[in-house]
Amino acid sequence: MKRSIPELQHSAAPLVMVTAYDYPGGRHAEAAGVDLILVGDSLGNVVLGYDSTAPVTLGDMIHHARAVRRGAPGTFMVVDLPFGTYHTGVQDAMRSAVRVIQETGADAIKMEGATPEILQVVQTLTRNGIPVMGHVGLMPQTATAQGGLRVQGKDDGTARATLDGAVALEAAGAFSVVLEAIPARLANLISERLSVPTIGIGAGVGCDGQVLVTHDLLGVYEGEDKKIARRYAEVGRLSREAIETYAAEVRARAFPTKENSFVMKDDVLGKLY
Repeated sequence: MKRSIPELQHSAAPLVMVTAYDYPGGRHAEAAGVDLILVGDSLGNVVLGYDSTAPVTLGDMIHHARAVRRGAPGTFMVVDLPFGTYHTGVQDAMRSAVRVIQETGADAIKMEGATPEILQVVQTLTRNGIPVMGHVGLMPQTATAQGGLRVQGKDDGTARATLDGAVALEAAGAFSVVLEAIPARLANLISERLSVPTIGIGAGVGCDGQVLVTHDLLGVYEGEDKKIARRYAEVGRLSREAIETYAAEVRARAFPTKENSFVMKDDVLGKLY
């Protein structure tokens, strides 16, 4: 049964969130019993083959989120608003969020940052009944401005900005805040300060929950170990080996076999000659 926001906020156990980008991904996540599914704009990297999340469009997010929802109708689903869809003012952000909610069946949206402009958007959306998950620390959509994909909050200035941003997001109405790639001690402090759940990725064990990109935890891409993730399977290697075996059997005429083929009656066959 889908958990409500109050249930998520008062969970006794750490919250489990994974990404999903399609129907089978949604089905697998729901069957595994996760608390939340994030349809992340990370699909730009792991599904669409882009070098960053910046090229991902609102149409991309809606297309993939609709597929995930069909696979996971009973799980709380959060959808990222992609770059450029909420940075140009409250009205644009509202239109983007409404489209996502109406067209995908999402339960909430997520956006990165805690600038005054973003906080105003969060306030407006939540006042109009659209739940918002915040995101501070490393923000992939604007990573270039942060100096690249690197840990944030290691110095006084960025640590204070990360803490203040998380606190401000809660005050603006965010029901949860993602903490990405920040020192564990800073994540612990933020989690203690906030009354809403923190969801960590590369932020230590002290957060109120954790999120991982499914392709990372499944090992979909061989040889890509990331410090913020753990590989729980080697799906990429197994997939490659299976396809190699299939190719070898086709070339050796070992597939298909009689078990994979259909038959017809001899008298019917005779009439064809």
